[in-house]
Amino acid sequence: MVTELDVSAPDGRILHAYDTGADAASGLTLMWHHGSPQTGAPLEPVLAATRERGIRLVSYGRPSYGGSTPNPGRDVASAAGDVAAVADALGIDLFAVMGASGGGPHALACAALLPERVRGVVTIAGIAPFTERFDWFGGMVAPEGLRSALEGGRAGRAAYADTDEFDPEQFIPADFAALDGAWSSVGEDVGRSAQWGDDGLIDDDVAFASPWGFDLEQVAAPVLLVQGDLDRVVPRLHASWMLSRLPNAQLWARPEDGHVSVLSVIPDALDRLVVLIGANEA
Repeated sequence: MVTELDVSAPDGRILHAYDTGADAASGLTLMWHHGSPQTGAPLEPVLAATRERGIRLVSYGRPSYGGSTPNPGRDVASAAGDVAAVADALGIDLFAVMGASGGGPHALACAALLPERVRGVVTIAGIAPFTERFDWFGGMVAPEGLRSALEGGRAGRAAYADTDEFDPEQFIPADFAALDGAWSSVGEDVGRSAQWGDDGLIDDDVAFASPWGFDLEQVAAPVLLVQGDLDRVVPRLHASWMLSRLPNAQLWARPEDGHVSVLSVIPDALDRLVVLIGANEA
């Protein structure tokens, strides 16, 4: 059973959250960070994987997504305060974080800025902070949204949203197969997110292409970076570069996966996360 609730952030904003309950057998809570754009509602395959492992699942919509109040000018780091507010409202002290695609940076923000609370991290196809140390746009089939955010700020990214169209070349056949099969809930949730407009995605892209508000070197918790080698949305170099910066990270490269098909690893990634947490806390 999933409970929906509205949580008040310290500044009065509302965060629309979801919780599977406190009776998880493993004693582990996972805070899920959704992709861009989605609503924050838990996806059925994630629910199934956590349920099978006795893990409590909590998720929420970032500002302007899924009923959460906008937070103009937010950076990636601001997610830590929002997650702390959700966790406090639910009486949760310690938790792990997992983020897919646009959720990856926000999961890392929690680990960097809430080090006493975050036990471990998984990012799946997560983008790296903008840097000129490697070709950040290299390998992206459709980088225009992020490029408009980098070059034009929020106004530039908002103007691009007026003409933005999905480029199917971003996905490999395995991605489309996943969307037609086990991960159909991703496409459905992206569709539902449209009722709240483009602001969430615009603000995400601006935050990704701007200073994040923390350094990767601050993340002390163990991190599992999961990356598809055939990803045309967030290419592998992003994960490789983050691996060189994160103090306690492992890279799990998936040679045949793209941006969506890589989500199939989530059950195994949860198992690896539990092992990483246990080794780190031993």
